[in-house]
Amino acid sequence: MSAAGSIMAAEMAEQPDVLARFSARFSAEAARVAAVVPRPLAGVVFAARGSSDHAAVHGRYLAQLTSGRPAGLAAPSLHTRYDARTDYSGHLVVALSQSGATPEIVTLCERVRAGGARCVAIVNDVASPLGTAADVAIGLGAGPELAVPATKTVTAQLLAVTAVAAALGPLPFGAGADQALAALPAAVAAALADPAPAELLAARWRDAERMVVTARGLLQAVALETALKVKETTGILAEGLSAADLRHGPIAAVGPAVAVLGFDAGGPASGDLEELADVVAARGAALARCAPDAGAELPLPGALPEPLAAIVATVRGQQLARSLALARGLDPDAPPSLSKVTATY
Repeated sequence: MSAAGSIMAAEMAEQPDVLARFSARFSAEAARVAAVVPRPLAGVVFAARGSSDHAAVHGRYLAQLTSGRPAGLAAPSLHTRYDARTDYSGHLVVALSQSGATPEIVTLCERVRAGGARCVAIVNDVASPLGTAADVAIGLGAGPELAVPATKTVTAQLLAVTAVAAALGPLPFGAGADQALAALPAAVAAALADPAPAELLAARWRDAERMVVTARGLLQAVALETALKVKETTGILAEGLSAADLRHGPIAAVGPAVAVLGFDAGGPASGDLEELADVVAARGAALARCAPDAGAELPLPGALPEPLAAIVATVRGQQLARSLALARGLDPDAPPSLSKVTATY
């Protein structure tokens, strides 16, 4: 029998290679998407569930920035339960499923194409039902994933939606986009080679029963994904919230017994996290940070543009979730009552 968390650790360790392979074909995948983008483009819609939905959130932010057109998230039940008949003319729909076998996402892809959309599927297996239902299928190339918590497929999806955004317009990378993509695998490898910060934070929060994970802007998807990883591996009631939303009603639930983690890659929303730290402190809690500075509890290696720094931050979140599960005597590879593929309709 393998040691607790060993499968998740092994799959996390594959991420630099998975990302390096995808980075090498990043431009080619963006070109394939560009070839099916409707002209003129009315908008971009992302559709997914679970961790894939968090990658979709990242894609939504980036697609609106690069295309200059509205971007949003689909509600699959409108198609599968309410039989919505929607005119998708001029829209690009991006459907994400790691397995490519989630029934409602496959149905949604078929329905939006019938409504006039062009559909891009992001899947690990291009021969899956979703891959074959779309106009273009982007394969993640992550290989089999056995641990229940998705890791390497999630970071590959984050890079894939970045390629979709690149098909729509210039990415907010500043100068040196090719160099940034080339540097991503090494930055992820550096984070993986440094598990001690996550282990220390896990020891501090081992007995926590509630957690808030927060960010804003291009790190919002990371907060949502980390909260999910913590929930499914540890049973801690973790909630991912925008730093702006947290300061409204939810801040009333924050106090000394709540663990609070904030993600900050130094982008335009960085000041929001700084202000939030003061608000949290006033309620008797401390905001632990995942950020690109040595003083952060979870330091981010590599000086990457914010869209790619989000991928490294996601890996830090994976490390924390795994370390927390082990600190609580749990096996993060196989959380009770969960399965690898959840068939929703």
